Amino acid sequence: QKAKILKNTNLKSLRAVGGKGGDGCISFLHLWSNEFAGPDGGDGGNGGHVIFKATSDTKDLVNVLTVIKAEDGEKGRNKDCHGKNAEHCVIHVPIGTIVKNCHGRVVGDLSTEGVMFVAARGGAGGKGNHFFITDTQQSPEICEYGAEGEDLEYTLEIRSMAHVGLIGLPNAGKSTLLRAISRARPKIAPYPFTTLKPHIGMVQYDDYEQVAVADLPGLIPDSHKNRGLGIQFLKHAERCTALLYIIDLSQHEPWQHLQILQHELSQFSKYLLERPQLVIANKIDLPEANENLELIKEHTDLKIIPISAKVGTNLTELLREIRILYNKSKEENAENL
Repeated sequence: QKAKILKNTNLKSLRAVGGKGGDGCISFLHLWSNEFAGPDGGDGGNGGHVIFKATSDTKDLVNVLTVIKAEDGEKGRNKDCHGKNAEHCVIHVPIGTIVKNCHGRVVGDLSTEGVMFVAARGGAGGKGNHFFITDTQQSPEICEYGAEGEDLEYTLEIRSMAHVGLIGLPNAGKSTLLRAISRARPKIAPYPFTTLKPHIGMVQYDDYEQVAVADLPGLIPDSHKNRGLGIQFLKHAERCTALLYIIDLSQHEPWQHLQILQHELSQFSKYLLERPQLVIANKIDLPEANENLELIKEHTDLKIIPISAKVGTNLTELLREIRILYNKSKEENAENL
């Protein structure tokens, strides 16, 4: 049976609707000893809010609905019985989710565990006629309707998608490498742009630590000008903690490929080059690879790890280096907290 390919859902547009407040009640109390005991209409309950909450238990936005509506408050009743306030609708989203309004402006950043963002407030409950008693009006026959809840549109975007992102030109061997070090099964084919959406693979270590590695779509020259859906692909790189450049050693002058990738990242965001980086020299098993490996070392100061994703050469050292990058980022996050 063919293994399933799990695509990461990291962008979702939705509509958040707060609950309607309950209506107030018009009622007059009649007792056996006092037929005109006065108004006793209760107030309506408040509508529920729609709230986004960051949690480490959620990894993507697959289970987030496109229309989220909170419950309505209950109506007021006679004998001064107030309506029940509605429960808030709390939606769990991954840590690192940013919330944008309909104009594309960032209005929420859920960067730590337990942080909440109120997306749509529920309407207030209406007042019953008991509330409107005055010195001159002892038997008011008026009440309030419950207020409507807010109805707003948002875009949720996961900023931190994986611990490590695989960056490279098309057909550099990114998907092959992800299949070699994890159980992910992205599509592999001998033509460019086989990968159009990020694929996430979990690398499991002996101490039960798991590191998420993302196979990102290939970049081409002028990607920062949105050539070949470049901006969309570069946004995926922005959501990775560390970047691994996958360079095909069988190509002519492969160090130029590294320069192209670094240029595209710097043009999109200058902060991307400040993240931990590593050069993975792939296809070392081919005849011309050893000569190109020595040449590429002369053109960069980054650490280079020669591997063959297809044959499995030197993957153990690569996994060790990935773990070192992961531990460093984990320590930095702990210090920031």
